[in-house]
Amino acid sequence: MQTSMIKLIRLTVTGRDTLELMFSDGAAAQWSAASLIARDTVMTRPLTDPAYFARAFIEGGALAWPNGFELSADALHQKLNSVGALIRHAA
Repeated sequence: MQTSMIKLIRLTVTGRDTLELMFSDGAAAQWSAASLIARDTVMTRPLTDPAYFARAFIEGGALAWPNGFELSADALHQKLNSVGALIRHAA
C-alpha cells in the first residue's frame, strides 16, 4: 500500500488532446485525452476545443480544467503505469 498519494507536479500541453505529465514520484508520461473526450459528456465536451484543452492546470495535485472537471493524479498514474507508458527518471 502506498504511503503517500501521487500528485501531479508539472504538465505541458503537447498537442490538441495530449499532455506531458510529471508526477511526484519522478515518473513522467505522455497522456492522450482522446478516449476521455470521445465519451462526449457535459464535463468533457469543452475539451474538444484545443484552446480550452490547453487551459489544463494542476489543482491540489490533480489535473483540472476551468469547468471544474478533475482527474486524480493517482488514477492517471495507475492507468499510465498499467499500459507501460510511465518513464521513470533517475532521482
